[in-house]
Amino acid sequence: MNGLPMANVLPVVGLPGHSADRLSALFDAHYDRLYCLARRLVSNGDDARDLVQETFLKAARSPMSIPLGLRSEEAWLVRVLINIRRDEWRKTAVRKRHDGEMRHSTSVSIDQEAVLVARATVWHALDTLTPRRRAVVVMHELEGLTIPAIGSLLGVSAITVRWHLSRGRRELARVLKPHAGETNEDR
Repeated sequence: MNGLPMANVLPVVGLPGHSADRLSALFDAHYDRLYCLARRLVSNGDDARDLVQETFLKAARSPMSIPLGLRSEEAWLVRVLINIRRDEWRKTAVRKRHDGEMRHSTSVSIDQEAVLVARATVWHALDTLTPRRRAVVVMHELEGLTIPAIGSLLGVSAITVRWHLSRGRRELARVLKPHAGETNEDR
């Protein structure tokens, strides 16, 4: 289901007795966008769906705190989603400082193994970034959002977004540099 046309036809209004209707309209209007963002912030589709579900649960718990207007709603939902993910990153960091080694199957071809290793290396590198910095890098580099759009969604200035993006790229380069020349035999 693509909620975009529905969002343009049906404005999401905040009438006190219609919070379920409003939540339904919010879901239709913003689910696809939130899922795409969540999919970029986590390593699999199930976790992304859980993240979006938790976002809408927070919206259901406090429907009157959601601002009116398509852009304002989206910005609020994106901030909630990113804050939930940030909390998950913090919990994971407390539980384990460094993730264990990736399990390799002997039946995996060398090319597939290289892709898996590269993906795991990039995920590990992204995990080293602070939550806000990771969100900025993911939204800019993977989602293709502009700096002003990221600033609007996160509620920060464009200069702050540029600073996080610059620092994030630098930190990723530092973390990934030792892995740049490795082959499967080096591991």
